[in-house]
Amino acid sequence: MGDLKVYTSAWAMKPHDQTGVTLSDQDIAAMVADAGYAGLALDLGAADVSAARAMAPHLARHGLTPLIVAFPKTVESLRETLIMAKDMGSPFVDVIGQVTPLSVDGMIPVIRRWIDMADTVGMPIQFESHRNCITNDLYSTLLLLDAVPEMRMCADLSHYVVDREFWFPLSERDMGLISRVLQRADSFQGRVASRQQIQLQLDFPQHQKWVNLFKDWWLEGFTDYRKRTDDDCIFLCELGPPEYAMTGPDGREMSNRWDEALQIKAWVQDLWKQAAPAQPR
Repeated sequence: MGDLKVYTSAWAMKPHDQTGVTLSDQDIAAMVADAGYAGLALDLGAADVSAARAMAPHLARHGLTPLIVAFPKTVESLRETLIMAKDMGSPFVDVIGQVTPLSVDGMIPVIRRWIDMADTVGMPIQFESHRNCITNDLYSTLLLLDAVPEMRMCADLSHYVVDREFWFPLSERDMGLISRVLQRADSFQGRVASRQQIQLQLDFPQHQKWVNLFKDWWLEGFTDYRKRTDDDCIFLCELGPPEYAMTGPDGREMSNRWDEALQIKAWVQDLWKQAAPAQPR
């Protein structure tokens, strides 16, 4: 029976809360490990390869697994990242592809090439649902999933809530579209969005309808995942610093992202248990 492995992001730790204090790599690794996370995502869009490699020994010292998040700007440039990720022990590479043909027909060979490249290197990949990349739009991504059955997703649904500007409550049709993404997801990411904002404060009363929607989606995703595989599942808490995080007129964040990430971690660990398949009598 697979387990849920909850990660956080190095990007989200710089800074990790509204104090604005930026910790050293050693202190970040220690803090993340002490909080019970299983790993740390290393985002090559927010830092370069040398910074990711410099973090690796600190992760190893604290028993944390690295997860490489790639932003390849050309088809071929992903190969070097795949090799690095394999060397570092990343469970897969989360691809946020910056090669963005205008048509789905143009996107299909790009996706297939990256999948073939990953198979050759021996490093699994997942395509994150993310704005400003090849999976920018929910509709075109669903067409890609239909055209490329082996394409697997990392579901960060916050991007599609903003991308589609979903009205609340979502229609049955729109909920069904999100379900199709969840059914192809082999990992999940955690932040709560609304139709206008990518990252909401979790305890504000006016945001609770969106918080509950995302918790329902995570439960749906976990339930489907646990029905189709016994593999471990990775959930990445990714509450980004400003300007992802909203700030007041003084420039300070309006909530404590470190505490919020721990809240999401507790929620999803409970939801994972709820999603466990019924045991036969």
